[in-house]
Amino acid sequence: MTQLIEQIVLITGGGRGLGARIVEAFAAEGARVVINYRTSRDSAQELSTCIGPSQAVALEADVTNPEQVHTMLKHAQEHFGSPVTTVVNNALAPFSFNGDARTPAAEIGWDAFAAQFSGSVRGALNTIQAALPGMREQGSGRIINIGTNLFQNPVVPYHDYTAAKAALLSLTRTLAKDLGQHNVTVNMVSGGLLRTTDASAATPEEVFDLIATSTPLGRVTTPHEFADAVLFFASPWARSVTGQNLVVDGGLVMD
Repeated sequence: MTQLIEQIVLITGGGRGLGARIVEAFAAEGARVVINYRTSRDSAQELSTCIGPSQAVALEADVTNPEQVHTMLKHAQEHFGSPVTTVVNNALAPFSFNGDARTPAAEIGWDAFAAQFSGSVRGALNTIQAALPGMREQGSGRIINIGTNLFQNPVVPYHDYTAAKAALLSLTRTLAKDLGQHNVTVNMVSGGLLRTTDASAATPEEVFDLIATSTPLGRVTTPHEFADAVLFFASPWARSVTGQNLVVDGGLVMD
């Protein structure tokens, strides 16, 4: 597998929040980055400009739309002159981590589940399928899906979000089995509540404090710390690791 500096990395939902931190982490290692966005045009373009056109491009696409995803991958290849080699599936359907505002089991409807499954599973499948021809052409590839520790420790029962991420873990492992023959690895990095992203902005401060005191490290993981773990699965040091789920939450969940 190529070094990070030689990779072209697509980060979905890369215009803001955790996605932007992952973009910055790859760019700092010299990788060329495709910053996907759907609604965060201004922040994605600003991030791309900051990194520079030789190393970054911001491209709009709704990852739940396969035609838009294929167009995005085509434009990325045209910009860099080579296909995407690494995909980070970070895009998230709109969601707020506010336990007080969540819909309880007796009231939640299937539409909520469908929206989360579409964002997490359909979006990931679309980007992976669009990137696979280029990975085969290059002789290798890395796919890194972003998960959650909530399906191991549902401290707050976010039914729809957690079910969708659990399904994404299943897809991670079946794809790992199927794509290994093409030297493509597929892994997941799962975080807990991060301090702070757009999605966790509504989380009460006392919840952050409670999580911090529950971890061996005594703190809540930051988006920058989480992004560093994503780099591992894209690096040559993970060349023989596939189908795995790495939990990055300061030791809150030990699995």
